[in-house]
Amino acid sequence: MVLEFDPAFIQAPEHRPKPAVTEAGGIPLIDLSPLHLLEQHGGPLVAGLEVLVAQVEAACRDWGFFQVINHGVPLAVVERAWAASRGFFALPPEERRRVRRNEVNPLGYYEAENTKNVRDWKEVFDYVVHEPADAGGGVDRLIELRNQWPQFPHGFREALIEYAQATEELAFKLLELISLTLSLPPKRLHGFFKDQTSLIRLNHYPPCPSPHLALGVGRHKDPGALTILAQDDVGGLDVRRRSDGEWIRVMPIPNSFIINVGDIVQVWSNDKYESTEHRVSVNSERERFSIPFFFNPAHDVMVKPLAELVDEKNPANYEEYNWGEFLKTRAAGNFKKLDVENIQISHFKKAK
Repeated sequence: MVLEFDPAFIQAPEHRPKPAVTEAGGIPLIDLSPLHLLEQHGGPLVAGLEVLVAQVEAACRDWGFFQVINHGVPLAVVERAWAASRGFFALPPEERRRVRRNEVNPLGYYEAENTKNVRDWKEVFDYVVHEPADAGGGVDRLIELRNQWPQFPHGFREALIEYAQATEELAFKLLELISLTLSLPPKRLHGFFKDQTSLIRLNHYPPCPSPHLALGVGRHKDPGALTILAQDDVGGLDVRRRSDGEWIRVMPIPNSFIINVGDIVQVWSNDKYESTEHRVSVNSERERFSIPFFFNPAHDVMVKPLAELVDEKNPANYEEYNWGEFLKTRAAGNFKKLDVENIQISHFKKAK
């Protein structure tokens, strides 16, 4: 057992999970079958694509979350990624720690991450989609990120590279849909992702002896553009419902992905869309696995409301910020408790 329960895992009383969480029946389920029409799109939107864009727009506006089916990622590719993840976390702890990450090299295995200054009940393996990837906000402060691949299990690297390629293709298609919902050309946002810093994480949540006190991941919002999440059949992802602030469970649907917009889309859209707070609950009986793809722009991208969405009547709600600096500052809280709240996009919100 890698994780042993101690006070570092205990959430403040107001943030501890309730014994029962409502099922998230209202989160939209969207069929992405019309996605192939994006490749043919040149003039007015055809009917099938127009309906899909309207569904995505409503989901982003009302929830910030939605589930997708018929997404185009082959089931065999996803199953190989699941097998690689389960195989890795089944290795002896000393074998996993051969690729343990640290503040110098933030990629690889880790079992002591914090969210909101409280330790998460989980262990992870992180790798970037394209390497080497640069992180940091200035030329003289760049960190070159290179993946640490374990020797075992066999086929681990190949399976996860294959998964990265397939989900990246889906990420760009989703990005095009987001662009269309903002009445922008489909590829308007693509340029921000040249030399992207996108990351994939393998999450393992072991059975927890005190699931009423701890969380697999504490409440948070994703700082990037989009997240594509594969979860197993155990379930545990909770989303805070905007209408009443209650936590509701996103139930697993076979061969689906859960999509959520991140802080960057919130800023780009000038608050038309809002990233939604979410967390992961654990249980005392079953382990849980998930694989999120964090779709992030290049380190040197300056994030601000898109020019097409700003005018005298709708001024920019945010000061621009550098993504690399933001990411580096945000990541510092993963390794140690901070004296202050970690950086948020609210720190760049303009006063009204």
